[in-house]
Amino acid sequence: MGVQDSYPFDVEAVREDFPILSRRVGGDVTTPGEGEGDDLPLVYLDNAATSQTPRQVVDAIVDYYHGYNANVHRGIHQLSQEASVAYEEAHDRLAEFVGASGGREELVFTKSTTEAMNLVAYAWGLAELGPGDTVVLTEMEHHASLVTWQQVGRRTGADVEFVRVTDEGRLDMDHARELIDDSTAMVSVVHVSNTLGTVNPVAELADLAHEHDAYVFVDGAQSVPNRPVDVEAIDADFFAFSGHKMLGPTGIGCLYGKRGILEEMQPYLYGGDMIRKVTFEDATWEDLPWKFEAGTPNIAGGVALARAVDYLEDVGMDRIRRHEELLAEYAYDELTAFDDVEVYGPPGDDRGGLVAFNLDGVHAHDLSSILNDHGVAVRAGDHCTQPLHDVLGVPASVRASVYLYNTREEVDALVEAVDDARQLFA
Repeated sequence: MGVQDSYPFDVEAVREDFPILSRRVGGDVTTPGEGEGDDLPLVYLDNAATSQTPRQVVDAIVDYYHGYNANVHRGIHQLSQEASVAYEEAHDRLAEFVGASGGREELVFTKSTTEAMNLVAYAWGLAELGPGDTVVLTEMEHHASLVTWQQVGRRTGADVEFVRVTDEGRLDMDHARELIDDSTAMVSVVHVSNTLGTVNPVAELADLAHEHDAYVFVDGAQSVPNRPVDVEAIDADFFAFSGHKMLGPTGIGCLYGKRGILEEMQPYLYGGDMIRKVTFEDATWEDLPWKFEAGTPNIAGGVALARAVDYLEDVGMDRIRRHEELLAEYAYDELTAFDDVEVYGPPGDDRGGLVAFNLDGVHAHDLSSILNDHGVAVRAGDHCTQPLHDVLGVPASVRASVYLYNTREEVDALVEAVDDARQLFA
């Protein structure tokens, strides 16, 4: 499949909803949002780190603070009631978005995918894991998963093992079948690799885990923003994702958990709003999901994330997926045409919307700096996957990641900037 003449939707109309995309960059930074001497159009290709935010989502935040700013579940007055309803309905909206038929009782708001990982690892893992148990991860896990389970394993005596990655950047499923056995208590796997772009067979891994009475936790930070996700079709026991990668604000994320499991788990944060009754001797917990949301939550973030979901579904998740795959394949083909550029991960027609690569003899940070001089914003470093980069045999890589508002012309700008770097270091 090559790049098509037309996109799956009107990209230019979408771009009009993102004022930041009209920014000029390339000058000396003075104050945020203003660079002295800015004269280059911004080409934003760092969406796997954080996506941009449309006017409609920003308006939802402003509407909350200007119209009904109040704490939730704490007051009888009208503003508190309005805020509570909006916040609770936001849970329902996010649950619907990922196919959780249990609604808000299966959808916990966190501040990020990372916090969702820690919630499960500490609330479930510390209570359930012990010597003789195994947690199975993959070599492509984000540090949010890898480090969390590593540290919980040390505290509990559980072993942590890793499914190998093949030379093509896929999971070695034969190795997965060897590792996942009756000692396995949890399988934690990234849905789409934030470095390789690999789309992992998470439903197959869930089946394998459940055959051995193990749970499966899916890191959906790089999948929920750009493709249809159904947590029940996957049969995930836990599934986490972040708002700031899917047009939402920072500081808001989601943890889906099967209701029966969440009901059995004890909270790991304590305080206001998560309790039902407190005495000097004991306390009981509020119903789901509130028992896992201690303290004043990010109310505006939750409301705005629900609006971001509305925006995404208005465009169409299938169409967003096709658009990303189209641009990622085009970027892959153009970059692999250079004999001194190495691209990591599966072929261009079989990956998520990102491409990580290196230019021979040039450190990723230096290449990223040159791209920035051309107005192209990418990520450089290990992308919170240091062990995976050790497997790849490189200290870092450059990652370009596309989203619904990116265009073929912006991929061309990336490729031209890489070619200029090639000439510079030749």
